[in-house]
Amino acid sequence: MSSKDGEEEEEESTKESKHLLPSPTSTSSSSSDDKEEAPFESREKIVIIDADSNDGFDTVPPFSWKKLWLFTGPGFLMSIAFLDPGNLEGDLQAGAIAGYSLLWLLLWATVMGLLIQMLSARVGVVTGRNLAELCREEYPNWARLVLWFMAELALIGADIQEVIGSAIAIQILSNGLLPLWAGVIITASDCFVFLFMESYGMRKLEAAFAVLIATMAVSFALMFVDTKPSGKQLLLGVLVPRLGSKTIRQAVGVVGCVIMPHNVFLHSALVQSRKIDPSKKGRVQEALNYYSIESSVALFISFIINLFVTTVFAKGFYGTKQANSIGLVNAGQYLEEKYGGGLLPILYIWGIGLLAAGQSSTITGTYAGQFIMGGFLGLRLKKWLRALITRSFAIVPTIIVALVFNTSEASLDILNEWLNVLQSMQIPFALIPLLTLVAKEEVMGTFKIGPVLERLAWTVAALVILINGYLLLDFFVSEVRGLLFVFVVCTGTAAFALNGN
Repeated sequence: MSSKDGEEEEEESTKESKHLLPSPTSTSSSSSDDKEEAPFESREKIVIIDADSNDGFDTVPPFSWKKLWLFTGPGFLMSIAFLDPGNLEGDLQAGAIAGYSLLWLLLWATVMGLLIQMLSARVGVVTGRNLAELCREEYPNWARLVLWFMAELALIGADIQEVIGSAIAIQILSNGLLPLWAGVIITASDCFVFLFMESYGMRKLEAAFAVLIATMAVSFALMFVDTKPSGKQLLLGVLVPRLGSKTIRQAVGVVGCVIMPHNVFLHSALVQSRKIDPSKKGRVQEALNYYSIESSVALFISFIINLFVTTVFAKGFYGTKQANSIGLVNAGQYLEEKYGGGLLPILYIWGIGLLAAGQSSTITGTYAGQFIMGGFLGLRLKKWLRALITRSFAIVPTIIVALVFNTSEASLDILNEWLNVLQSMQIPFALIPLLTLVAKEEVMGTFKIGPVLERLAWTVAALVILINGYLLLDFFVSEVRGLLFVFVVCTGTAAFALNGN
């Protein structure tokens, strides 16, 4: 090959990379308003140090532990959605009603969630834009507004569950002195804590979340050690698939709560917190490789924490008369009655873990709200103002909920079921755009997913949507006794699927 041909080929590849990612020049020349709109300003991004900056365009640098450490962070923030109070309630109910028999499903649901989140990260790294921004660019205005509305609804529903979970934990740790509404107001202040941490840099924020995840891990591990679940039953539950007719609803809940709509949007934005060279395919592929490793580790840790919770309640309440009545509100009381006190009573261990789960998930919810609003609407707002607006969307209805349902555990459980239904309705409006765009060559260029991975991703998405559809159908048939709403949701989902293709 002549040098002239080589130069032409390199020039053509450079043009292609610029199509995939915005060039540094265009970023630096943007206006201050554009910088306010961007998820991360250039000065906020973590620089990935290269040992050799003269490598080829397509060359992926060798593995480096130091680089893996620099890329570590976004996956752990993403994993918080797998550990929020809604998931913990699903875990404890699965353990109490189904025993150890659904642990295998928890494992494979986490694997399916990992696949979806890795595709979300892929979109963010390759295009340099988050999923909400891409939806604004690729879909017509009516579809963009509907998708934004659905994403906001999902976020509000998730945030109500998370804030209520934190408020319950505060009520436990204060010995009931603080009512539910007071816990909600205290939890609402995490918006300002988040803004304070973010002002000190992304690594400080990621370190704070690492502490919260470690708090959950230690708390639920202590519960696991205290209750001494059966190791044999645990191993059989993870390795041997079992599904009984009486545990179908719990099985649906295990899978249904893994994919959180707002988390799909969040991860595609978080990965842009690292500064990579968009002019080199090798650097883009390197980032994808490291993000795949750290996301896998993060979700493995989340699986272990969820496993701790499920097995604790399987050991303590499976086959008992309390099994069908246990929920997030009364779980701590049941644990205390079953296992008593000690140096640190199990009630408070549960409360500490639940508080860490609620606080971390509400802060990531605030973070996701910024990206969703800014991406879909293209608002040029300062980050603190955008965070305050998105926080208010969720906190106001949550305070109303806390005041209305403060004295009734049964009412809170019914409310939680309605919120799970709300989350289930939003799943297609996040998954369909993601899978459509990640396989689109005009958006992803050479980094679009291949046909095998595309079929696998659509199979997983279809399975998750069908499972959540079953939850919807079951709930509305038993509670509402009408199918019109389900028909409307299915029609809307089909319309978006056709539009995306």
